[in-house]
Amino acid sequence: MRLLVITPHFAPDTAPTGDVVTAVVGALGRLGHEAHVVTSLPWYADHRITEGWRGRPVRRGHHEAGTVTRLHPFPTDKASLVSRVLGFAGFSGLAAVAGIGARGRFDAVLALSPPLSLGVAGWLAARRHRCPLVLDIQDVFPDVAVEVGAITSPRLIGMSSRLERFCYGRADAVRVLSDDLAANVGAKVAGMAHAPRVEVIPNPVDTTFVTPLGRDTAYRRELGLSDRTVVMYAGNLGHSQSLDLLVEAARRHADRPDIAYVVNGGGVMADHLTAAAQDLPNLSVVGYQPADRVPEVLATADIHVVLLKAGLGSSSVPSKAFSALAAGRPLIASIDPGTEVARVVAESGAGTAVPPDDPDAFVAAVERLADDPDGRRRMGEAGRAWIEQRRSPESVAAAFVVLLEELLSRP
Repeated sequence: MRLLVITPHFAPDTAPTGDVVTAVVGALGRLGHEAHVVTSLPWYADHRITEGWRGRPVRRGHHEAGTVTRLHPFPTDKASLVSRVLGFAGFSGLAAVAGIGARGRFDAVLALSPPLSLGVAGWLAARRHRCPLVLDIQDVFPDVAVEVGAITSPRLIGMSSRLERFCYGRADAVRVLSDDLAANVGAKVAGMAHAPRVEVIPNPVDTTFVTPLGRDTAYRRELGLSDRTVVMYAGNLGHSQSLDLLVEAARRHADRPDIAYVVNGGGVMADHLTAAAQDLPNLSVVGYQPADRVPEVLATADIHVVLLKAGLGSSSVPSKAFSALAAGRPLIASIDPGTEVARVVAESGAGTAVPPDDPDAFVAAVERLADDPDGRRRMGEAGRAWIEQRRSPESVAAAFVVLLEELLSRP
């Protein structure tokens, strides 16, 4: 099977979406399939094209399962909604041209969202190549943007919702990450003249790359953390995350020299956190690290946290939760009860879930795990075992193959 994959990020870009797509495409290659990837030049870490990739707006190359075309991403200031919309539109336009012009026969097109505009690029490419389109939804848009207040204009919300329905209505299948997202999307496509199939396929974790390592890492020594219990948030610093929980927890634990908080990532809220950390010696805010240091960074933590604002658990599944489990570390998930990550934590025994935006519950959970090193070890081992059984790239790639074969076998 030969696939055309249109994605905003791909290795060596450091975005979580890029890690997911790279793992799936690599596993598809090991299963004997081929993929031509249309993506951006690496830019995510600093929101500008990475040094060494500048100077040419288009680059072509190879990856382990086929070929890749990298396009200018029109990097923008994450704080400016208008700039982001224009950047997404520019990149999506280039991706549509590259997808339409991709050479050879394709059995299917896989287009990732967000940005949702890549759904249009995928539809145009699928029409050109006369093959099915699978729209891969990592976050349900515009729901997340509306919920966190990133989009407030009724006109813009209406336009975004129409774009969402347009993309769903042109897809042969919509892939989502959880039952919560499936219910969300299923309600929106119900009654459509051409309602797509909605399929739950979870994101994988590269368990050969992210492995349990010892906690005494070079990264720990660089940050001067010594033997303290490290509570880490690693990932995007945006409006969807309840990052003030970390600030409040650090304030309350000012008299606990054995606990240190580390934020490792970047985004629109980075400056806010950096300013808050000036008065909190137990809170360190550090930018994204090179991709090859990810296992070491994750291993530096004794406790990982996921912080999703109330109401977002049914439209977003934080991939960082599964990376933490792969690293063999326990997880505290501040997230809507009963949603995917909360269910995984309960099923795996890999940590604890607390109500979102509740500082008392969050601080109490940190204290319980900080004071129970044996419990942390057991939870970490349980999380790693769960990931190995259920989230390997090969198992996820195999699920994609089944979906695509069923789409291709339709009359």
